[in-house]
Amino acid sequence: MTEIATLGSHCALQVLKGAKDEGYSTLLVCQRKRERLYRRFPFIDEYMFVDKFSEVIRPENVSAMKDRHAVVVPHGTLVSEVGATEVLNGFDIPIFGSRKLLLWESDRELKEKLMTESGLRTPKAFASPEDIDRLAIVKLHGAKGGQGYFLADSPKTFKEGLAKAKKTGTVGANSRLYIQEYVVGVPVYFEFFQSPLSGELEFHSIDRRYETNVDGFGRLPARMQGSLLPSYVVVGNSPLVVRESLLEDVFKMGEGFVDACARLVPPGMIGPFCIEGVYDENMEFVAFEFSARIVAGTNLYTQGSPYTPFLFDRPMSMGRRIAVEIKEADSTDSLKHVTT
Repeated sequence: MTEIATLGSHCALQVLKGAKDEGYSTLLVCQRKRERLYRRFPFIDEYMFVDKFSEVIRPENVSAMKDRHAVVVPHGTLVSEVGATEVLNGFDIPIFGSRKLLLWESDRELKEKLMTESGLRTPKAFASPEDIDRLAIVKLHGAKGGQGYFLADSPKTFKEGLAKAKKTGTVGANSRLYIQEYVVGVPVYFEFFQSPLSGELEFHSIDRRYETNVDGFGRLPARMQGSLLPSYVVVGNSPLVVRESLLEDVFKMGEGFVDACARLVPPGMIGPFCIEGVYDENMEFVAFEFSARIVAGTNLYTQGSPYTPFLFDRPMSMGRRIAVEIKEADSTDSLKHVTT
């Protein structure tokens, strides 16, 4: 019998609760320092303890997971702590979703290419700090939840921001940086699910992110804001719905992304993904990111979102939706179509 496993971070609770609701045995790869937290939840059946999440790819841990017939549900921690390249080449366990897309997600240039091919409107990217001629945000590669980001509007302010970021330790001496136009607007994160079994695209939910300390700047007088270095580390999420008239374009964005994934990164999109961006002053959506796996914003909707009742007649978190897909694949001997 298949066992559903994930790392003890990010959205592990909804993933394993959803798996248990669908009748699966569950396995948590748990850092020893977090054991007390996760022991509180009775739907976690087994534990694999590690000091660092990167230890999950050790041969003895891979062997133990194979013995349990585990399918791993990836999330942001797998990408940030283990590494997309290591997951792609050195983790011989079935993963729900596309390993290749995790690699594309973690590389800013590949990410930009895929979003452009999807037909998404994207911010201008700057090849060099010397090209900065407007407000830009400087990002690290990978899935660190906003860590190390800073703003610049010229080559001079880029150098100043980089020096401050290095001094605080949020950016390392050899960190790869990606410079992208900063678009002012309402941040919106759209969460979808693409089913390889049915071929259908499902729209599940929307969230907004709360980031420290930038979301506290509005509480300060303007004259005091300039002395602070903004931080964009995500600390939480809040629910959101959009005007119904915008939903047609939301589906078009999701469909365009799925089509581009099928062309550029076969076998294409499998399971949950998120398109992230802002609505500008013209109510046009500008996409600055995507996540090719479950995102933490779905933690808001453990009983379903305002949109999932239109698709399902029972409570449906994204974690449970993953388990439903695995269950259907299990029953039809089709696991190879939902795992890589």
